[in-house]
Amino acid sequence: MTETRHTDVAVSLEFFPPHSEEMEATLWASIQRLAPLGPRFVSVTYGADGSTRERTHAVVERILSETRLTPAPHLTCIDATRGEIDEIARQYWDMGVRHLVALRGDPVQGSGPYLPAKDGYAYAADLVAGLKRVADFDISVAAYPEVHPEAPNPLFDLENLKRKLDAGASRAITQFFFDVSRFLRFRDLAAAAGIHAPIVPGILPITRFPQLQRFASRCGASVPAWLVERFDGLDDDLETRQMIAASVAIEQVRALQAEGVDNFHFYTLNRSELTFAICHALGVRPKRRAA
Repeated sequence: MTETRHTDVAVSLEFFPPHSEEMEATLWASIQRLAPLGPRFVSVTYGADGSTRERTHAVVERILSETRLTPAPHLTCIDATRGEIDEIARQYWDMGVRHLVALRGDPVQGSGPYLPAKDGYAYAADLVAGLKRVADFDISVAAYPEVHPEAPNPLFDLENLKRKLDAGASRAITQFFFDVSRFLRFRDLAAAAGIHAPIVPGILPITRFPQLQRFASRCGASVPAWLVERFDGLDDDLETRQMIAASVAIEQVRALQAEGVDNFHFYTLNRSELTFAICHALGVRPKRRAA
């Protein structure tokens, strides 16, 4: 009996709750494909405006009952009182959930700037502190190598990240990015600001380039000109697009690995192919048993 695992690299994965039978089938096929890689945890998103609460809960429940994976559901401050959020957290704890991703969340598009809910947790740091009062969850929070689009300046953004970690979060997972130097600069600035918790790069394998550009415009992530050029003319060429996407992501993670990064978080978009290939390049392999 043999086992092939790379012990120097850890990965976590993000999925989102499906809203159709076809998407549900795709999600569970992807989970089954990626589960043998042994991710540290798998996060399950919660619509930025709190709109997928029940579907998120259902996915987490199924992960717990049908797999050996460690689920980490998202929780946000949006449209809920402190009491309601605390009750959701207690339900998760009673289900066996020990990991959470705590986020401020974003208002419904077109509804204006974010305003804290009445009697709710105002910001992510408040949410983290409240969740830690409910139970001793292992909590991940968000970080922004290119600065949160609502932050007035980078220093404000770093101070906010420090507040979240000081409130009890274990690690920060970054927004996706493509310029490795931006992540490394952010990591150095965070260390200079007294942030010593792990900062895990969020990696987004590119499935469809126009979709990526929409994501980037909403969250303030830059799309380098060299990346636009690589995908130019491939809108109707799925096979080549996938090859380029895998190449881009593998270059990115290997460059980060060369700089001492050994923990990666993949935004899978509920697809397994690219994430599996990138993990393979990192040395993260499924367990193998000899005949």
